[in-house]
Amino acid sequence: MTGAETEDDIPLGERKTVTDFCYLLDKSKQLFNGLRDLPQYGHKQWQSYFGRTFDVYTKLWKFQQQHRQVLDSRYGLKRWQIGEVASKIGQLYYHYYLRTSETSYLNEAFSFYSAIRQRSYYFQVNKEDRPELVVKKLRYYARYIVVCLLLNKMDLVKVLVKELSEEIEDYTQRFNTEDQLEWNLVLQEVAAFVEADPVVVLNDNNSVVVTNNRLQEGSVPPLEQGMVVGQLVLADALIIGNCNNQVKFSELTIDMFRMLQALEREPVNLATQPSKQGTLEPNEKPAKRENPHKYLLYKPTFSQLFTFLSASFKELPANSVLLVYLSATGVFPTGNSDYEGPYDFGGVLTNTNRDVVNGETVQKRNQAQKEMHCLHPGDLFPFTRKPLFVIVDSSNSTAYKHFTNLFGQPLVCLLSPTVYPKSVQGVCHCPGSLNDQSQRGSLFTLFLYSPLLAFSSVCGLNSVQRGLWERAQEFLSKVYHDIGQMITRSRTIDQAFLQFFGDEFLRLLLIRFVFCSAALRLHKLFRESQSFPESYPELPKQDTVESSLLQKHILELATMLDVQSLFWDDPLEAY
Repeated sequence: MTGAETEDDIPLGERKTVTDFCYLLDKSKQLFNGLRDLPQYGHKQWQSYFGRTFDVYTKLWKFQQQHRQVLDSRYGLKRWQIGEVASKIGQLYYHYYLRTSETSYLNEAFSFYSAIRQRSYYFQVNKEDRPELVVKKLRYYARYIVVCLLLNKMDLVKVLVKELSEEIEDYTQRFNTEDQLEWNLVLQEVAAFVEADPVVVLNDNNSVVVTNNRLQEGSVPPLEQGMVVGQLVLADALIIGNCNNQVKFSELTIDMFRMLQALEREPVNLATQPSKQGTLEPNEKPAKRENPHKYLLYKPTFSQLFTFLSASFKELPANSVLLVYLSATGVFPTGNSDYEGPYDFGGVLTNTNRDVVNGETVQKRNQAQKEMHCLHPGDLFPFTRKPLFVIVDSSNSTAYKHFTNLFGQPLVCLLSPTVYPKSVQGVCHCPGSLNDQSQRGSLFTLFLYSPLLAFSSVCGLNSVQRGLWERAQEFLSKVYHDIGQMITRSRTIDQAFLQFFGDEFLRLLLIRFVFCSAALRLHKLFRESQSFPESYPELPKQDTVESSLLQKHILELATMLDVQSLFWDDPLEAY
């Protein structure tokens, strides 16, 4: 109530408007805070609660639009409070995306975050002597940047980072706060994230072109007519990042970010647009996109990892595949064992407060005992009762070569090189040296995300002109088609590869894996066998990674990019 007015001076209808608004505001806060208590895993438990929260926020948003004048005069509604409601709706959409993996929800989140900035909802916050309000504004910026990164709006990200930097500077000058270092770290992380791609595509005027690497219509080679492959569908994916010193932002390493996009379709732009009156309408059900459901686990403990694995395994539908992507520091065994079983080769690191030396963990216990904070190949054995597709990007990826298919279900492991040539410019291994390149993510994951970006990087290119890039991408489409035929026509290939080949995401990953293996085998700097990717089961080399047709294609691509001198002209010289 404003001024010297008493409650009796206010018309009953307006008094009811304020009361109803306060009720909706309190209810929305209560439901939003309750989201933290929902289990992070499982598909069903959270949906009804999210639905109720959406309903209340939709009512609250519409209510403040319809009664803005009364709420301004009788309640003293501030613009930052409207911004806070819009920000919460943006957060709801973002978390709905994380829970469902439907990329259209990212557009919905972007729509609300964008409106907050365009309408300057938080503008007055800087004039109030309340540091907690400024922190709300800074957090809004950080969340907006995450959504823009996921939507590849890199030009806007750079603008937002500049604005956030100015806001942080103003905040730290006005208030003597203890969180200055934390906010400066946020700035450093996002700046490094934006610069992580080792190669940029340039327009004629040398401005940077943003490339999209999600699955697009027509980007996956179609199956040949009459080709018999499995009908399995990728339903669930665990994306795990536990690399030391790798670029990250908001609990998302650059490797996780790339693999996340490799398992999504390009979002249809269904973002709610301001109507003629300039009002945003929350839209609860954007059109469904068939993306596999994903869990993003940043530096999980073994317990957390096993819990999420178990939840995914339990809820995996019939005729579906569980994918496990591990980007993590290698854990190596010490000493020799008489019996070499699934716990004798080490594995990849799970999170703990133990010492890390030079990026690799060192055992300090009795040599007869196994490393406890490690995901061993044997830890995945129970989950091979259902179709399992594993990708390991680690300096000890070869530990997962020693798999045994106990239950006869489809099982494939794609394994990164364990050693990269020191002289290779571009990205290398996550647990390697602390130079800038190692922080930019793994070369192997880069090949699975964008083969042309990885190929250009491993050839030492820093930039590629747009016209050349598009011609090279068009050429690669034909190469992918030929690789697909090599896989399906091989008489000696393990049936597991064909059983996964019916799913578009897995088909593209397998094709990119073969391309990566073939390209590195022909590259003059990659001489050691540990520098080549491997797989379980093994691929028939003559039919795939050492195919003369594929080698011819790689040399053609190298010639197109004017880097043919880096590759062996005669493939026989490479082996």
